[in-house]
Amino acid sequence: MASRSLGGLGGSRGGAGSGKKSLSARNAAVERRNLITVCRFSVKTLIDRSCFETIDDSSPEFNNFAAILEQILSHRLKGQVTWFGYESPRSFWDYIRVACRKVSQNSICSIENMENVSSSRAKGRAWIRVALMEKHLSEYISTALRDFKTTRRFYEDGAIVLGEEANMLAGMLLGLNAIDFSFCLKGGLDGNFPAVIDYTPYLKFTQSSDSISSDEEELRTLGSSGSESSTPENVGPPFIMDENSWFNKCKRVKQKYQLTLEQKGYLEELLRLRENQLSESVSQNKILLQRIEDSDLAHKLEKEQLEYIIVELQDQLKSYQSLDQLSAEVSLSQSSLDPGQSQEGDGKQDALSEGKEDTPSLLGLCGSLTSVASYKSLTSLKSNDYIASPTTEMTSPGLTPS
Repeated sequence: MASRSLGGLGGSRGGAGSGKKSLSARNAAVERRNLITVCRFSVKTLIDRSCFETIDDSSPEFNNFAAILEQILSHRLKGQVTWFGYESPRSFWDYIRVACRKVSQNSICSIENMENVSSSRAKGRAWIRVALMEKHLSEYISTALRDFKTTRRFYEDGAIVLGEEANMLAGMLLGLNAIDFSFCLKGGLDGNFPAVIDYTPYLKFTQSSDSISSDEEELRTLGSSGSESSTPENVGPPFIMDENSWFNKCKRVKQKYQLTLEQKGYLEELLRLRENQLSESVSQNKILLQRIEDSDLAHKLEKEQLEYIIVELQDQLKSYQSLDQLSAEVSLSQSSLDPGQSQEGDGKQDALSEGKEDTPSLLGLCGSLTSVASYKSLTSLKSNDYIASPTTEMTSPGLTPS
């Protein structure tokens, strides 16, 4: 009997343990689902609000989103074990700082060096704002989640970042890249108190017509039981409540209609602005194409002019080479006619060159003879002088043959 009772006790304990495990698993799943759902709602409200006003620190939608994201990144985050074996609480910034180092042009170092942000929680909140302004929050989260080893080291089993909800989180945050956020980080951020989520904007209770009628019947029964001499006047409150409910419904429809009109006006204005920008870009494109065509035409003309100049220079070079050859032939013909006279002519040329060197006034004349025409006249003059010199010497009256 004792063994049977002990066995029954052990079985009851085992059943209680399995029940606790299933309850804790159910609670963890519900918690993860709630946070992801609320995060999706907050992203939608942020996108809707950004159509009408700039999102900054004073926006309640942003403050609620920041609190939700902080709760998600802090879900089942492991504590830091000290030297004495105690586990101290840790902020999600410690995980982001390590897991997001691989992001190109990240702002980790700049946030670490901020003077007015001291605590780890405040640095994490500053990182959320900087990542939203840079439009890289989804990239940060995706990079951190891909580093599974680091994520496993910082989080316990059952955390959102370790489950299937992590991929949904990165996809949801991608829509925030279309919003222009504006935050001021000079005043510092308070990291002494944890973030609290406001669930009231996302709670909605719709009452059906059956439930409304049942409430009216309950009110009638309560009114009849309260006073025996009940008159038809006691039936008034249900009709008043029904009118109020219809009035509230009409008011909500009117608000939705006004919101839709405002969105329509905003979209029309945005479309008009984009059309103007498109027309300006098209006109600028035409101007640039015309400039390109003009520059191509100018380059072609310059190329033709340069080619013509090159041909002229080649012709002049050939003429210069022919003149050099002609002068060389003339000198060879002179040397073949009379070698002695050519030597005397060379002596005369040397004397003439010496005279030029001694006389400074001949420097300009020598420089002017570098041209083609002067050089040609000089060669002709020299050839005539050298050819005519023997006759003058032979016909001189002062000389008699011996």
